[in-house]
Amino acid sequence: MKLIHLSDLHLGKKVNEFSMQDDQKYILDQILDIIKKEAPDGVLIAGDVYDKSVPGAEATLLFDDFLVKLAALGTQVYIISGNHDSAERLSFGRRLMDVSGVHIAPVYSGKTEPFELKDEFGSVKIWLLPFIKPANVRKAFPDAEIESYTDALRVAVQAMDADPAERNVLVTHQFVTGAARSDSEEINVGGSDNVDASVFDGFDYVALGHIHGPQDIKKEGLPRIRYCGSPLKYSFSEADHIKSVTVAELGEKGSVELRTVLLKPLRDMKQIKGSYDQLMSKSFYEAADWLDDYIRVTLTDEDDVPNAVANLRVVYKNLMKLDYDNTRTRLTGFVEGPAEAESKSPLELFEELYEKQNGVPMSEEQKSFAAGLIEKIWEDAQ
Repeated sequence: MKLIHLSDLHLGKKVNEFSMQDDQKYILDQILDIIKKEAPDGVLIAGDVYDKSVPGAEATLLFDDFLVKLAALGTQVYIISGNHDSAERLSFGRRLMDVSGVHIAPVYSGKTEPFELKDEFGSVKIWLLPFIKPANVRKAFPDAEIESYTDALRVAVQAMDADPAERNVLVTHQFVTGAARSDSEEINVGGSDNVDASVFDGFDYVALGHIHGPQDIKKEGLPRIRYCGSPLKYSFSEADHIKSVTVAELGEKGSVELRTVLLKPLRDMKQIKGSYDQLMSKSFYEAADWLDDYIRVTLTDEDDVPNAVANLRVVYKNLMKLDYDNTRTRLTGFVEGPAEAESKSPLELFEELYEKQNGVPMSEEQKSFAAGLIEKIWEDAQ
Protein backbone atom coordinates (compact mmCIF):
# COMPACT_ATOMS: atom_id res chain seq x y z
CA MET A 1 0.00 0.00 0.00
CA LYS A 2 1.59 3.27 -1.16
CA LEU A 3 0.55 6.60 0.36
CA ILE A 4 1.84 10.09 -0.36
CA HIS A 5 1.84 12.39 2.67
CA LEU A 6 1.48 16.18 2.29
CA SER A 7 0.66 18.95 4.74
CA ASP A 8 0.80 22.68 5.43
CA LEU A 9 0.12 23.98 1.94
CA HIS A 10 -0.93 27.34 3.45
CA LEU A 11 -2.60 28.41 0.22
CA GLY A 12 -3.12 32.16 0.07
CA LYS A 13 -0.16 32.90 2.31
CA LYS A 14 1.86 36.09 2.13
CA VAL A 15 5.43 36.15 3.44
CA ASN A 16 6.68 39.60 4.39
CA GLU A 17 3.85 40.99 2.20
CA PHE A 18 4.96 38.95 -0.84
CA SER A 19 2.16 36.81 -2.30
CA MET A 20 3.17 33.16 -2.63
CA GLN A 21 0.44 32.42 -5.20
CA ASP A 22 2.75 31.73 -8.15
CA ASP A 23 5.13 29.71 -5.97
CA GLN A 24 2.25 27.60 -4.65
CA LYS A 25 0.82 26.91 -8.09
CA TYR A 26 4.29 25.90 -9.28
CA ILE A 27 4.87 23.51 -6.38
CA LEU A 28 1.38 21.96 -6.62
CA ASP A 29 2.01 21.21 -10.30
CA GLN A 30 5.30 19.59 -9.29
CA ILE A 31 3.51 17.52 -6.64
CA LEU A 32 0.98 16.40 -9.25
CA ASP A 33 3.84 15.21 -11.46
CA ILE A 34 5.26 13.22 -8.52
CA ILE A 35 1.86 11.66 -7.84
CA LYS A 36 1.48 10.67 -11.49
CA LYS A 37 4.91 9.01 -11.42
CA GLU A 38 4.47 7.31 -8.03
CA ALA A 39 0.85 6.19 -8.67
CA PRO A 40 -0.02 5.93 -4.96
CA ASP A 41 -3.14 4.28 -3.59
CA GLY A 42 -3.91 7.39 -1.58
CA VAL A 43 -2.82 10.98 -0.93
CA LEU A 44 -2.92 12.25 2.67
CA ILE A 45 -3.19 16.02 3.25
CA ALA A 46 -2.61 16.61 6.96
CA GLY A 47 -4.08 20.05 7.51
CA ASP A 48 -3.41 23.75 7.05
CA VAL A 49 -4.66 23.60 3.49
CA TYR A 50 -5.22 27.34 3.69
CA ASP A 51 -3.34 30.04 5.55
CA LYS A 52 -6.51 31.70 6.83
CA SER A 53 -9.80 30.35 8.13
CA VAL A 54 -11.55 32.49 5.50
CA PRO A 55 -9.33 32.01 2.45
CA GLY A 56 -9.34 34.35 -0.52
CA ALA A 57 -10.78 33.50 -3.92
CA GLU A 58 -7.38 32.82 -5.51
CA ALA A 59 -6.47 30.30 -2.81
CA THR A 60 -9.76 28.41 -3.06
CA LEU A 61 -9.56 28.29 -6.86
CA LEU A 62 -6.00 26.97 -6.64
CA PHE A 63 -7.01 24.17 -4.28
CA ASP A 64 -10.10 23.40 -6.35
CA ASP A 65 -7.93 22.97 -9.44
CA PHE A 66 -5.51 20.74 -7.53
CA LEU A 67 -8.32 18.49 -6.28
CA VAL A 68 -9.92 18.21 -9.71
CA LYS A 69 -6.60 17.08 -11.20
CA LEU A 70 -6.05 14.62 -8.35
CA ALA A 71 -9.52 13.14 -8.80
CA ALA A 72 -8.89 12.77 -12.53
CA LEU A 73 -5.94 10.52 -11.70
CA GLY A 74 -8.27 8.17 -9.84
CA THR A 75 -6.28 8.61 -6.63
CA GLN A 76 -8.10 8.50 -3.29
CA VAL A 77 -7.49 11.74 -1.39
CA TYR A 78 -7.86 12.17 2.38
CA ILE A 79 -7.92 15.69 3.86
CA ILE A 80 -8.15 17.12 7.37
CA SER A 81 -8.35 20.70 8.62
CA GLY A 82 -5.45 22.24 10.52
CA ASN A 83 -5.31 25.06 13.05
CA HIS A 84 -5.24 27.64 10.24
CA ASP A 85 -8.30 26.19 8.50
CA SER A 86 -11.98 26.51 9.25
CA ALA A 87 -13.16 22.91 9.65
CA GLU A 88 -16.68 23.98 8.67
CA ARG A 89 -15.62 25.73 5.47
CA LEU A 90 -13.08 23.12 4.43
CA SER A 91 -15.56 20.27 4.81
CA PHE A 92 -18.30 21.97 2.79
CA GLY A 93 -19.55 19.58 0.10
CA ARG A 94 -17.53 16.67 1.47
CA ARG A 95 -20.37 14.13 1.02
CA LEU A 96 -20.68 15.12 -2.63
CA MET A 97 -16.90 14.89 -3.11
CA ASP A 98 -16.73 11.41 -1.54
CA VAL A 99 -17.97 9.89 -4.80
CA SER A 100 -15.01 11.48 -6.62
CA GLY A 101 -12.55 9.92 -4.21
CA VAL A 102 -11.90 13.15 -2.28
CA HIS A 103 -12.58 12.52 1.40
CA ILE A 104 -12.59 15.42 3.88
CA ALA A 105 -12.84 15.04 7.65
CA PRO A 106 -16.02 16.58 9.07
CA VAL A 107 -16.09 18.98 12.01
CA TYR A 108 -15.03 16.95 15.04
CA SER A 109 -17.99 15.55 16.99
CA GLY A 110 -16.36 12.66 18.86
CA LYS A 111 -17.24 10.09 16.21
CA THR A 112 -14.60 9.07 13.69
CA GLU A 113 -15.28 6.51 10.97
CA PRO A 114 -12.34 5.10 9.01
CA PHE A 115 -11.94 4.85 5.27
CA GLU A 116 -10.67 1.57 3.89
CA LEU A 117 -8.12 0.69 1.23
CA LYS A 118 -7.20 -2.86 0.25
CA ASP A 119 -4.13 -4.60 -1.14
CA GLU A 120 -2.74 -8.13 -1.25
CA PHE A 121 -2.21 -8.08 2.54
CA GLY A 122 -5.78 -7.09 3.33
CA SER A 123 -7.27 -3.79 4.43
CA VAL A 124 -5.69 -0.55 5.60
CA LYS A 125 -7.89 1.73 7.70
CA ILE A 126 -7.38 5.48 7.17
CA TRP A 127 -8.48 7.55 10.18
CA LEU A 128 -8.94 11.31 9.80
CA LEU A 129 -8.60 13.43 12.95
CA PRO A 130 -8.60 17.20 12.28
CA PHE A 131 -6.87 19.69 14.53
CA ILE A 132 -8.63 19.59 17.89
CA LYS A 133 -8.26 21.38 21.21
CA PRO A 134 -9.20 20.10 24.66
CA ALA A 135 -12.41 22.15 24.52
CA ASN A 136 -13.54 20.27 21.39
CA VAL A 137 -13.06 16.90 23.04
CA ARG A 138 -14.63 17.97 26.35
CA LYS A 139 -17.74 18.96 24.41
CA ALA A 140 -17.93 15.52 22.78
CA PHE A 141 -17.01 13.62 25.96
CA PRO A 142 -18.23 15.73 28.92
CA ASP A 143 -17.50 12.98 31.48
CA ALA A 144 -13.87 12.47 30.44
CA GLU A 145 -11.03 13.96 32.50
CA ILE A 146 -9.28 16.26 30.05
CA GLU A 147 -6.72 18.73 31.35
CA SER A 148 -4.23 18.84 28.47
CA TYR A 149 -3.82 18.31 24.76
CA THR A 150 -2.38 14.86 25.48
CA ASP A 151 -5.51 13.98 27.46
CA ALA A 152 -7.70 15.25 24.63
CA LEU A 153 -5.89 13.29 21.93
CA ARG A 154 -5.84 10.15 24.05
CA VAL A 155 -9.62 10.32 24.56
CA ALA A 156 -10.23 11.05 20.87
CA VAL A 157 -7.98 8.20 19.72
CA GLN A 158 -9.39 5.69 22.21
CA ALA A 159 -12.90 6.55 21.02
CA MET A 160 -11.93 5.42 17.53
CA ASP A 161 -11.57 1.88 18.85
CA ALA A 162 -9.12 0.96 16.09
CA ASP A 163 -8.25 -2.74 15.90
CA PRO A 164 -4.48 -2.99 16.60
CA ALA A 165 -4.34 -6.30 14.72
CA GLU A 166 -5.17 -4.44 11.51
CA ARG A 167 -3.06 -1.90 9.65
CA ASN A 168 -4.12 1.58 10.73
CA VAL A 169 -3.03 4.98 9.42
CA LEU A 170 -3.87 8.17 11.30
CA VAL A 171 -3.86 11.59 9.65
CA THR A 172 -3.82 14.39 12.22
CA HIS A 173 -2.56 17.92 12.87
CA GLN A 174 -0.95 18.52 16.26
CA PHE A 175 2.35 19.43 17.90
CA VAL A 176 3.94 16.21 19.12
CA THR A 177 6.49 16.63 21.91
CA GLY A 178 10.04 16.70 20.60
CA ALA A 179 9.34 18.19 17.18
CA ALA A 180 11.51 21.10 16.04
CA ARG A 181 9.48 24.19 15.19
CA SER A 182 9.97 27.10 12.80
CA ASP A 183 9.08 30.79 13.11
CA SER A 184 6.22 30.50 10.62
CA GLU A 185 4.23 28.06 12.77
CA GLU A 186 1.63 29.20 15.27
CA ILE A 187 3.07 28.92 18.77
CA ASN A 188 0.65 28.07 21.54
CA VAL A 189 0.64 29.12 25.15
CA GLY A 190 3.86 28.07 26.88
CA GLY A 191 4.03 24.78 24.97
CA SER A 192 0.62 23.76 26.32
CA ASP A 193 -0.29 22.23 22.97
CA ASN A 194 2.31 19.46 23.32
CA VAL A 195 0.97 15.97 22.65
CA ASP A 196 2.84 12.91 23.89
CA ALA A 197 3.58 10.41 21.12
CA SER A 198 2.31 7.54 23.26
CA VAL A 199 -1.30 8.50 22.43
CA PHE A 200 -0.73 7.09 18.94
CA ASP A 201 0.14 3.55 20.02
CA GLY A 202 -1.88 1.09 17.99
CA PHE A 203 -1.33 2.79 14.64
CA ASP A 204 1.14 1.76 11.97
CA TYR A 205 1.75 5.19 10.46
CA VAL A 206 0.85 8.62 11.83
CA ALA A 207 0.85 11.28 9.09
CA LEU A 208 1.29 14.59 10.89
CA GLY A 209 0.79 18.18 9.87
CA HIS A 210 1.57 21.46 11.68
CA ILE A 211 5.38 21.48 11.77
CA HIS A 212 7.05 22.85 8.63
CA GLY A 213 10.36 21.02 8.87
CA PRO A 214 10.25 17.40 7.66
CA GLN A 215 11.19 15.11 10.54
CA ASP A 216 10.56 11.73 12.13
CA ILE A 217 9.22 11.68 15.67
CA LYS A 218 9.53 7.90 15.85
CA LYS A 219 11.72 6.10 13.32
CA GLU A 220 11.72 2.55 14.60
CA GLY A 221 8.95 0.12 15.46
CA LEU A 222 5.30 1.03 15.40
CA PRO A 223 3.83 3.49 15.03
CA ARG A 224 6.05 5.34 12.57
CA ILE A 225 5.30 9.00 13.31
CA ARG A 226 6.32 11.69 10.82
CA TYR A 227 5.92 15.30 9.84
CA CYS A 228 6.30 15.59 6.07
CA GLY A 229 6.78 19.36 6.38
CA SER A 230 5.45 22.18 4.25
CA PRO A 231 6.16 22.03 0.49
CA LEU A 232 7.50 25.59 0.49
CA LYS A 233 9.62 27.71 2.83
CA TYR A 234 7.44 30.22 4.66
CA SER A 235 10.02 32.01 6.81
CA PHE A 236 13.77 32.56 6.83
CA SER A 237 14.01 30.19 9.79
CA GLU A 238 13.28 27.52 7.16
CA ALA A 239 15.99 28.70 4.75
CA ASP A 240 18.08 25.55 5.33
CA HIS A 241 15.14 23.13 5.10
CA ILE A 242 15.11 20.59 2.30
CA LYS A 243 11.48 20.38 1.25
CA SER A 244 9.95 17.14 0.02
CA VAL A 245 6.89 14.92 -0.03
CA THR A 246 6.91 11.73 2.01
CA VAL A 247 6.08 8.36 0.48
CA ALA A 248 4.91 5.74 2.97
CA GLU A 249 4.70 2.13 1.83
CA LEU A 250 2.93 -0.36 4.07
CA GLY A 251 3.59 -4.05 3.55
CA GLU A 252 2.15 -6.71 5.79
CA LYS A 253 1.32 -5.75 9.38
CA GLY A 254 4.44 -4.35 11.06
CA SER A 255 6.18 -3.28 7.84
CA VAL A 256 6.33 0.45 7.04
CA GLU A 257 8.95 1.97 4.72
CA LEU A 258 9.35 5.72 4.34
CA ARG A 259 11.21 7.73 1.72
CA THR A 260 11.12 11.27 0.39
CA VAL A 261 10.88 12.86 -3.05
CA LEU A 262 12.57 16.26 -3.16
CA LEU A 263 10.77 19.41 -4.26
CA LYS A 264 12.39 22.30 -6.13
CA PRO A 265 10.72 25.68 -5.58
CA LEU A 266 10.14 28.38 -8.16
CA ARG A 267 12.13 30.69 -5.88
CA ASP A 268 14.27 29.62 -2.93
CA MET A 269 15.08 31.62 0.22
CA LYS A 270 18.56 33.06 0.60
CA GLN A 271 20.19 34.99 3.46
CA ILE A 272 23.14 37.27 2.74
CA LYS A 273 25.19 39.46 5.07
CA GLY A 274 27.73 42.24 4.63
CA SER A 275 28.14 45.99 4.28
CA TYR A 276 25.94 47.87 1.83
CA ASP A 277 28.92 48.51 -0.45
CA GLN A 278 29.93 44.84 -0.41
CA LEU A 279 26.46 43.59 -1.29
CA MET A 280 26.01 46.18 -4.04
CA SER A 281 29.39 45.39 -5.59
CA LYS A 282 29.13 43.66 -8.98
CA SER A 283 31.88 41.28 -8.01
CA PHE A 284 29.62 39.97 -5.21
CA TYR A 285 26.47 39.28 -7.16
CA GLU A 286 27.25 39.14 -10.90
CA ALA A 287 27.93 35.38 -10.93
CA ALA A 288 25.13 34.53 -8.47
CA ASP A 289 22.44 32.11 -9.65
CA TRP A 290 20.08 33.10 -6.82
CA LEU A 291 19.21 36.72 -7.65
CA ASP A 292 15.58 35.81 -8.33
CA ASP A 293 15.23 34.07 -4.95
CA TYR A 294 13.59 35.60 -1.89
CA ILE A 295 16.34 37.44 -0.05
CA ARG A 296 16.99 38.47 3.54
CA VAL A 297 19.77 41.06 3.79
CA THR A 298 21.63 41.73 7.03
CA LEU A 299 23.71 44.90 6.76
CA THR A 300 26.80 45.32 8.93
CA ASP A 301 27.13 49.08 8.40
CA GLU A 302 27.37 51.04 11.66
CA ASP A 303 24.94 53.69 10.41
CA ASP A 304 21.56 53.07 8.78
CA VAL A 305 21.80 53.33 5.01
CA PRO A 306 19.32 55.83 3.50
CA ASN A 307 16.85 54.24 1.04
CA ALA A 308 18.56 50.88 1.54
CA VAL A 309 15.53 48.75 0.66
CA ALA A 310 14.74 50.58 -2.58
CA ASN A 311 18.37 50.62 -3.68
CA LEU A 312 19.00 46.97 -2.78
CA ARG A 313 15.90 45.92 -4.74
CA VAL A 314 17.51 47.23 -7.91
CA VAL A 315 19.77 44.17 -7.65
CA TYR A 316 17.79 41.89 -5.33
CA LYS A 317 14.28 42.38 -6.70
CA ASN A 318 12.73 39.89 -4.28
CA LEU A 319 14.27 41.41 -1.16
CA MET A 320 11.87 40.38 1.60
CA LYS A 321 13.58 41.51 4.76
CA LEU A 322 16.31 43.92 5.83
CA ASP A 323 17.96 44.10 9.24
CA TYR A 324 21.25 45.22 10.77
CA ASP A 325 24.00 43.52 12.71
CA ASN A 326 26.32 46.15 14.14
CA THR A 327 27.54 47.62 17.42
CA ARG A 328 24.22 49.31 18.14
CA THR A 329 22.08 46.24 17.59
CA ARG A 330 24.47 43.97 19.49
CA LEU A 331 24.56 46.33 22.49
CA THR A 332 20.86 47.12 22.63
CA GLY A 333 19.46 43.90 21.23
CA PHE A 334 17.17 43.77 18.24
CA VAL A 335 13.91 45.64 18.58
CA GLU A 336 11.51 42.91 17.61
CA GLY A 337 9.31 43.40 14.60
CA PRO A 338 6.07 41.54 13.91
CA ALA A 339 7.81 38.46 12.51
CA GLU A 340 9.98 38.00 15.61
CA ALA A 341 7.07 38.62 17.97
CA GLU A 342 4.86 36.12 16.14
CA SER A 343 7.49 33.42 16.63
CA LYS A 344 6.98 33.56 20.41
CA SER A 345 4.12 32.26 22.48
CA PRO A 346 1.83 34.67 24.35
CA LEU A 347 3.32 33.45 27.62
CA GLU A 348 6.89 34.15 26.45
CA LEU A 349 5.89 37.68 25.43
CA PHE A 350 4.15 38.24 28.76
CA GLU A 351 7.22 36.97 30.66
CA GLU A 352 9.44 39.43 28.77
CA LEU A 353 7.05 42.30 29.51
CA TYR A 354 6.85 41.36 33.19
CA GLU A 355 10.64 41.21 33.55
CA LYS A 356 11.15 44.55 31.80
CA GLN A 357 8.58 46.22 34.02
CA ASN A 358 9.62 44.62 37.31
CA GLY A 359 13.31 43.92 36.86
CA VAL A 360 12.92 40.28 37.94
CA PRO A 361 11.68 37.19 36.11
CA MET A 362 8.31 35.62 36.85
CA SER A 363 8.19 32.85 39.43
CA GLU A 364 7.07 29.35 38.46
CA GLU A 365 3.80 29.94 40.32
CA GLN A 366 3.20 33.14 38.37
CA LYS A 367 4.02 31.42 35.10
CA SER A 368 1.60 28.61 35.86
CA PHE A 369 -1.18 31.06 36.75
CA ALA A 370 -0.56 33.19 33.64
CA ALA A 371 -0.44 30.13 31.35
CA GLY A 372 -3.76 28.87 32.70
CA LEU A 373 -5.38 32.27 32.32
CA ILE A 374 -4.11 32.78 28.76
CA GLU A 375 -5.16 29.28 27.77
CA LYS A 376 -8.69 29.87 29.07
CA ILE A 377 -8.96 33.17 27.20
CA TRP A 378 -7.58 31.54 24.02
CA GLU A 379 -10.05 28.65 24.21
CA ASP A 380 -13.02 30.90 25.00
CA ALA A 381 -12.20 33.04 21.98
CA GLN A 382 -12.30 30.10 19.55
